[in-house]
Amino acid sequence: MKNNKSYICLGFALMFSLFACTNSTKKMSNNDAGKMLNNVLDRYYEERLSYFPLEATGIGDNRFNDKLTIDISENFREQLRMFYTKYQSAIDSIQPEGLNQQDLLSYEIFKREMRMQIEGLQFNDYLMPINQFWGMHLTFPLLGSGSGNQPFKTVKDYDNFLKRITAFTAYEDTAIVNMQKGMKIGVVQPKVIIERVLPQLTTIIVKDPKESVFYGPIKNMPASFTVEERERLTKAYEKAIMSEVVPAYQKLYDFLSKEYLPVCRTSSGISDVPMGKELYAYLCRSWNTTEMTPDQIFETGKQEVDRILKEMERIKDETGFKGDMKAFFNFIHTNKQFFPYKNADEVIAAYQDVHKRMEPQLKQLFSLVPKTKFEIRRTEAFREASSSAEYQQGSADGSRPGIFYVPVPDASKYSSVGTEDLFLHEAIPGHHYQMSLQQEDTLLPKFRRFGWYGAYGEGWALYTESLGKELGLYKDPYQYFASLSEEMHRAIRLVVDVGMHTKGWSREQAIEYSLDKDAESVGDITVEIERYMAIPGQATAYKIGQLKIFELRHKAEKALGDKFSIRAFHDEVLKDGCLPLDIFEKKMDEWVEKVKDAG
Repeated sequence: MKNNKSYICLGFALMFSLFACTNSTKKMSNNDAGKMLNNVLDRYYEERLSYFPLEATGIGDNRFNDKLTIDISENFREQLRMFYTKYQSAIDSIQPEGLNQQDLLSYEIFKREMRMQIEGLQFNDYLMPINQFWGMHLTFPLLGSGSGNQPFKTVKDYDNFLKRITAFTAYEDTAIVNMQKGMKIGVVQPKVIIERVLPQLTTIIVKDPKESVFYGPIKNMPASFTVEERERLTKAYEKAIMSEVVPAYQKLYDFLSKEYLPVCRTSSGISDVPMGKELYAYLCRSWNTTEMTPDQIFETGKQEVDRILKEMERIKDETGFKGDMKAFFNFIHTNKQFFPYKNADEVIAAYQDVHKRMEPQLKQLFSLVPKTKFEIRRTEAFREASSSAEYQQGSADGSRPGIFYVPVPDASKYSSVGTEDLFLHEAIPGHHYQMSLQQEDTLLPKFRRFGWYGAYGEGWALYTESLGKELGLYKDPYQYFASLSEEMHRAIRLVVDVGMHTKGWSREQAIEYSLDKDAESVGDITVEIERYMAIPGQATAYKIGQLKIFELRHKAEKALGDKFSIRAFHDEVLKDGCLPLDIFEKKMDEWVEKVKDAG
């Protein structure tokens, strides 16, 4: 991550008819408890999709493709509170004793999820709905470009998105109203965040509809459409772009630049807004799915920084470089040998080559392999300048592949150092394996099949970067150094994220700390620090999750000895989908005991 009406499928009357069974008996059979649980989970997710229609579109459920709920409105948030409270009562009414392993996992995850969702609704971060990384102003163009989740295969698909365009204008009006409320009570973004948003808006404000990213579906209209249908849709999209989309972006731009920017705060951390410290502690627990405090995260980060720096020094010396670490960073950033590309196609080809070289070794580490197809694509021009490499999961029905997006604004400035670890993280066996296997498992309840926890998901992806040597990569010391640098990058996050949001660190102080220890360029580090400012807590999840997987692997290796199988370990990590770390650890400990008892 990532809406003009709120759609509620079930009322409170249904809640009582649905879940009224538990008070009739003190005990229920294991089978009854399992059935009741899965009934709750199925109904929850079905109702949830009506609240979050973009989520439905994302998983290939096309029933709500014309809907866009205003999920930042106070009315919606109150309805959401009632929705979560209803299902919290439902899960509390179920007796967990005797549930089978999968049902018990679902029970524990769902109970935790309801509690966290309700707690999160007390905070006022919805009054800051815009930043340079997340927000409907970025999500909507990707949908409307024709290259995202929104399907444009039938006439109905095209008409569906026209309805979403109308809803989008109301969404952005609400965003402005929310920010006006925030201005009155001091809940505003840092100034630099909004300065980064403004250029994103100007790319959408066009004078000719044919220049708009939203014109993409018209350019690529299916040949099966009749002449009449093509003419009608072309006129409708041109009108919608110029009379709805462009004015909405222009209105948002004018508000941000003239009214909002002058009152934005100069501080970097969320602790400077009302209830900011409490919000940050919650966000850390939410993203990391542990009870670690910000101070504990900060100290863990410093320890990891020291450990990784020693290994980086060793590899620097191995290359024969004469000079200190800062000089080595500069060498990697400036030496021509690391910038071999002339065009974006060559960059994409380099990642395809990484895929080819590591693929034969995958079977040594994994038995579970996803069926979902995989592609590498260049990031679209409208968001390329401010985007990082990313993975977009495929659709559940297999009609859309998993996509590794690579932004290449200027190929001549694209470094070859780090292509291997980036591919492992964003593509295979990182996000593509984890996300695809999870949603391909139709036996999982849907809230788990399509759910996401940052510490597990990003922790897994960061862990897979450490598998490079086992997969035939990192033979070049510079590529291995890049993997260490990326691990350092994630360790630094623990320090600077907490530093800015609870310890009064400035943006400049966080940048300087990173420059001392990170091989990233000044420009890249600046973008990263501003990301942490915009999305508090999120960046800490990577390292916390990776450390937990390492811990559990080492624990299993020690406990099982000759019985330990790396393939079996990886399969066990992946087979139950994305889990909160506390529940994940309990599951893995139980797996170790089962293997020990098996003979």
